[in-house]
Amino acid sequence: MPVEIAPRTGTAFELKQGERLTVIDPLGEQVADLLAFRRDDIGEVLSSGRTLDYTSRIYLTTGDKLYSNRSNVMLEIVADDVGRHDFLLTPCSRDTFRIIYGDTEPHQGCFGNLAAALAPYGVTPDMIPVAFNCFMNVPVNGETGELKVLAPLSRAGDVITFLAMDDLVIGLTACSALQSNNGSFKPIHYQIEAPYPGLAIIK
Repeated sequence: MPVEIAPRTGTAFELKQGERLTVIDPLGEQVADLLAFRRDDIGEVLSSGRTLDYTSRIYLTTGDKLYSNRSNVMLEIVADDVGRHDFLLTPCSRDTFRIIYGDTEPHQGCFGNLAAALAPYGVTPDMIPVAFNCFMNVPVNGETGELKVLAPLSRAGDVITFLAMDDLVIGLTACSALQSNNGSFKPIHYQIEAPYPGLAIIK
């Protein structure tokens, strides 16, 4: 059964090598920020820079591998209903809401939610990198490089599934930024599947 992440909250959990993590958008147009740390050495973490360098594109989908800061494959996308996710923008934070939205009492955002959820694993706020933003729609102007945050293309029930290439700690949120989620806050679901019998991990 899927586990629900309530709107504007986050969680952390262990994902073993060979397990599959499916992130589900149950209602549509809701972003989920995803982080991964190596379970036995949290100094190794998901890297936007390494991944985009090695894949040579910014829009990742089925068959693409997500690399760590040490150039090891941490996750592979094995299923994807949407085909548009973001790996450029950092998790929203109190400063995001203060600087971009002018909030005087800003929410702690995905950054704060991830920091709180990952703290029991020894992750400190300064260790949190750019997240893989499931379902986030950030087109880039090919001429000027301008970024725009548009409504997610995900519809109710759409999923993205990752295969764990190592034992990992995962941080996952239901994003807290109105602009990213087309003006509303909704839950995110996730589900973990055991490794297939005889599965061989090839990194």
